[in-house]
Amino acid sequence: MGVLQLKQGLHVGPIANENLFREGMVWIPGGTFHMGSDSHYPEEAPVHRVTVDGFWMDRTPVTNAQFRAFVETTGYISFAEIAPDPKDYPGALPHMLKAGSLVFAPPDGPVNLCHWSRWWTFKFGAYWRRPYGPGSSIRGRDDHPVVHVAYCDAQAYARWVGKELPTEAEWEFAARGGLDGAEFAWGDEFTPGDQRLANTWQGDFPHRNEAAGGYERTSPVTAYPRNGYGLHDMIGNVWEWTADWFSPRHTADAPKACRIPENPRGAREADSYDPCQPEIRIPRKVLKGGSFLCAPNYCRRCRPAARHAHPVDTSTCHVGFRCIARERRS
Repeated sequence: MGVLQLKQGLHVGPIANENLFREGMVWIPGGTFHMGSDSHYPEEAPVHRVTVDGFWMDRTPVTNAQFRAFVETTGYISFAEIAPDPKDYPGALPHMLKAGSLVFAPPDGPVNLCHWSRWWTFKFGAYWRRPYGPGSSIRGRDDHPVVHVAYCDAQAYARWVGKELPTEAEWEFAARGGLDGAEFAWGDEFTPGDQRLANTWQGDFPHRNEAAGGYERTSPVTAYPRNGYGLHDMIGNVWEWTADWFSPRHTADAPKACRIPENPRGAREADSYDPCQPEIRIPRKVLKGGSFLCAPNYCRRCRPAARHAHPVDTSTCHVGFRCIARERRS
């Protein structure tokens, strides 16, 4: 049995105390909204109506301090800290089968944007405590989002605090903050009144980041304003895992209005594999929200409707998560 299978079935000990469960969550009232977009990337289309029930959601992405508490209490070892099993990656070069994670490494100048390998490198020894590899540290970044978490790591933390990961529909409804159909989480202008409302790339990606907000990479989870539901960082800073398998397009509205989907749960696992790499049978989940690497000249995904396919066995320096609880407000 490979690392991935072991991780998914890992028991991480008792649920954290009730204070951790309720602390830092806000109630999302639920309702019917227009999910997706017909104006940007094809995987966001078509716009369709969806209904979600109310739920509790973490006010911010899970932070380094919160993840550290989980690790120190349970002894959990994250996916990026374990060397890959050769059986899970047939054909992989032996010298690459070491523990590590993907790290953003900006080039010195402009590069062909079709080749992501020009700015990503698999760094041995990179994991959530060492986000840029050996010698790096999260010291002074307790309030930054934890990164280098694979899907199984996010699941394990969520189980520990007695919560779950949101579906894509729940996540997008919450990100919109009550602004149904708006382009961004705060309205239809990216920088209303020249105010930056999210941690995204400023400049020519991937070699020049002006970092006008003061953050070249991750930022504290409350550094930018809340949306209409009181949630921070639903856009930018780090991508966030959802529980749904990826599909290349949304399902269109049914002909009759009375058949609006309620609490949809995404595609089938079998449909989530990358058709461009049929030899690689690693399922992919939906990421939402964009990150500090989203730039107008490359990735215009810092919007609630935006979505991205991400393999469950892959961790990076710009992917994190937050949790929800599906129960009625008392």
